[in-house]
Amino acid sequence: MTTNQLVQEIEKKKSFLCIGLDVDLNKIPPHLLKEEDPIFAFNKAIIDATHHLCVAYKPNTAFYEAYGLKGWKALEKTINYLNEKHPDIFTIADAKRGDIGNTSTMYAKAFFEDLAFDSVTVAPYMGKDSIEPFLAFENKHTILLALTSNQGAFDFQTKMVDGKELYKQVLETSKTWEHSENLMYVVGATKAEYLADIRQIIPDSFLLVPGVGAQGGNLQDVCKYGMSDNIGLLINSSRGIIYASNEDDFAKAAALKAKELQQEMAIILNN
Repeated sequence: MTTNQLVQEIEKKKSFLCIGLDVDLNKIPPHLLKEEDPIFAFNKAIIDATHHLCVAYKPNTAFYEAYGLKGWKALEKTINYLNEKHPDIFTIADAKRGDIGNTSTMYAKAFFEDLAFDSVTVAPYMGKDSIEPFLAFENKHTILLALTSNQGAFDFQTKMVDGKELYKQVLETSKTWEHSENLMYVVGATKAEYLADIRQIIPDSFLLVPGVGAQGGNLQDVCKYGMSDNIGLLINSSRGIIYASNEDDFAKAAALKAKELQQEMAIILNN
């Protein structure tokens, strides 16, 4: 999917909502545990109930890898279902990969070719030759961890190095990499006050923003400081939507939560 196609989908749905599919078998409705594939059954129900309200889905691969082969099979079925039924929806493999060049190439092939995701999250710590193999794939997007929403973000990301915060140096350096036009960036919603500075460095890039809802991030603040001329935001909500109910009505409850966010986004887009 191209960036222009993503923007068109946002404008059509009046939504820049991304729903995180982070499936924990201890949290899903008990009746689903009787299914042959409880993880996929849960995801399918969530997708069927919310696909008209969001423009992206983001499975965090840890929640699938934890269940071994059956978890990976459920992830494969989930992405195949999305690509078959809803090809206009942007898909994100939240895998946070990043390794030496030939290993990164294999990670990229796994997510872009075998599983056919539109994008994958990567960690920039190992630098240029660990990221460029992802960027080489046409019409695929690499989402670089820039400034995250967790407490430990302050351990390294905001440290001053040669008079400038490290995350700003990551942003500036990443712009020099080959095919950097395929980059997006992760910026946590709990770091909304940093977004104005971030937009000075990457004014047009899409930002994937987790942390709205369960982690306390504020949608209005994120949009005030982070929205670009082409919208440039994907706001992710996971637990706040998919675990809105643990009963038989879980999919309907998820849709209601997604609708609340979508309606807020529609107001912002119309202003």
